[in-house]
Amino acid sequence: MTDKTPTPFDQVSNPIMPRTGNTVTSWIGRSIMRSLGWSIRGKLPEIEKVVYIGAPHTSNWDMIIGVSAMMAVNLKCHWMMKKEAFSWPLGGLWKALGGVPVERSKKTDIGGQMVDWFAQSDKAWLGITPEGTRSEVEGFKKGYLTIAYAAKVPVFLVAIDGANKQIVLDKLWPLTGDAETDNTAIKAYYDATYVGIKS
Repeated sequence: MTDKTPTPFDQVSNPIMPRTGNTVTSWIGRSIMRSLGWSIRGKLPEIEKVVYIGAPHTSNWDMIIGVSAMMAVNLKCHWMMKKEAFSWPLGGLWKALGGVPVERSKKTDIGGQMVDWFAQSDKAWLGITPEGTRSEVEGFKKGYLTIAYAAKVPVFLVAIDGANKQIVLDKLWPLTGDAETDNTAIKAYYDATYVGIKS
């Protein structure tokens, strides 16, 4: 995306995406972003189910800004978390915040678990940070593609553009069906286009 013009908050959303929150939570999210000098660029895709990835992940601020952006536009999204974390007393809180409990033992198929989760949901947006760390990595982990292929949902790219202090809602990536090819191309696109908060 070459045009760096921010998108007004009320033009980011669409009627198809999963929604949550209200005018108060939206105001809080927008206020946090504005106070930090951040904005949103682009629009959310008109699609009911998607795996979206966020990168580059270089700072603890990424989560604060990302969550604020989701609150600002009333986007309801989910993320995976080990099922052990969903016990009392915080289990209800994690679910309310969008956590999806998964069994992460070596004998379980996380892709299969997420296929079931997508199938049981009318609208489902699953967020994943493909680097798995805030440190610089040579390649993304391919788990997001494994899930997207298995669940037959597209992959949407979201960028943390530290240079311009923007959350960029970039594009639906055209998947080839080959995880290695797609993962390499997506990583190269991020590297060539975006710089995180800490470069």
